[in-house]
Amino acid sequence: MRLGATLVRLSPGDPYPVAEWARRLAGEGFESLWTPEIVGRGPLVPDPCVTLAVAAAVTAGVELGTATVQVPLHHPADLAHRFLSLAQVCGDRLTLGLSPGSTVDDHAALDVDFGARFRVFGAHVERLRTLLADGGDDRARLAPHGIAVPLLLGSWGANVERAARAFDGWLASGYRTSPDEIVEAHARYRAAGGGRALVYAVPTTDLGATRDALARYAEAGFDDAIVLIEPGGPDPAAVRALVGRPVSGAAAGPRPGPPSSAPDDRAG
Repeated sequence: MRLGATLVRLSPGDPYPVAEWARRLAGEGFESLWTPEIVGRGPLVPDPCVTLAVAAAVTAGVELGTATVQVPLHHPADLAHRFLSLAQVCGDRLTLGLSPGSTVDDHAALDVDFGARFRVFGAHVERLRTLLADGGDDRARLAPHGIAVPLLLGSWGANVERAARAFDGWLASGYRTSPDEIVEAHARYRAAGGGRALVYAVPTTDLGATRDALARYAEAGFDDAIVLIEPGGPDPAAVRALVGRPVSGAAAGPRPGPPSSAPDDRAG
């Protein structure tokens, strides 16, 4: 199982320099760096595209991903343009985790109907796929050609199986969900034919508990775990040591998945 880390502060406090933190995490051997989209909850969490662009400029050979972008908060053409732009900086290191969102405050801050998020997500993802793959559609010409970028679904509940059927992978939040619940959902995901499975926002407030949780996720067959870590917390080297490093040249995990317009579940 590969081990990744979050890039931004999610606890109360001012943001810290992303470039310095990204360099340190990459230097400690974390194989992927991730950032969420959070607006309207009080603390400033920098825009995920800005954060990943900065990280791309100061690292090499490290996967860079969103976990997750809340699709209903954006016009699909604007979001596609931002992702196409980000891909010019990140190259093939970019992975996009998407979700309908799960927090009323984020939607209220942008005057977006929280109750309609699943329906809007389905419609927006359908168009977003076309815009990314082709660089445009009959309504918007954004780029001369498209990009091939993995799309992961941040989901829970009954929609775990939708992640297996219709996306390139599944992002399971470990922030407010127990290891027992996550492992059970992972079994359903695999039974539905799912490919890459990632558990993200794994707490690191108690490294003993973190070690136990990571061992369970590895034993269950998760491809990646992404720990929630920030300056002032545990030493990144100590956290990285909780999971053995994969064999050199090992694949990041399967990334299959047909296009989808399916709405999904709570995440983000």
